[in-house]
Amino acid sequence: MTLDERKAAARKAAFARRKLAHEAGHRGAAGYLSEVLAGYRGVPLSGYMPMRTEIDPLPAMAEAAAHGLVCVPVIRAKAQPLVFSQWEPDCALIDGPFGASVPAVEQLITPEVLIVPLVAFSRTGGRLGYGGGFYDRTLQRLRAQRPTLAIGFAFAAQEDNDLPLEPTDQPLDMIVTERDVIDIAR
Repeated sequence: MTLDERKAAARKAAFARRKLAHEAGHRGAAGYLSEVLAGYRGVPLSGYMPMRTEIDPLPAMAEAAAHGLVCVPVIRAKAQPLVFSQWEPDCALIDGPFGASVPAVEQLITPEVLIVPLVAFSRTGGRLGYGGGFYDRTLQRLRAQRPTLAIGFAFAAQEDNDLPLEPTDQPLDMIVTERDVIDIAR
């Protein structure tokens, strides 16, 4: 089985697990994320607008916005790093590329902490995304400029400790689920 085939199989299995976890309706799923983010008040933060069955970071992002700048990713072009536009609770949104909502008024920010969506994760900081490489390129660029913290946010059911990874895959520094916080010792 090729690496691409292994990644496709891992994504398919992870999407199924994520769908079941999403359907379970975990109330307060962002509780641990809020606790983690409280330690980074005032540091520019990127969250994301949840799509389909992704775990919802918006409650934690709203709390963080009361103490500092929060932004969300904007896709400019295929195979390019993301840029980030300031987000506030109840700000006007428009549809962006790939179905993600983005702020109607763009105000670019460079985050130092990123809440990263994912399809699957490992306890060693591995992350399997959607396959576009947007976060890998973005984290590589940001980390070349300054220390940047990548926090994977997912349902615990998305864990997979046999992820097919490549050298270009950027590691997570921490994973937060509805059940716990996994701090990756580097």
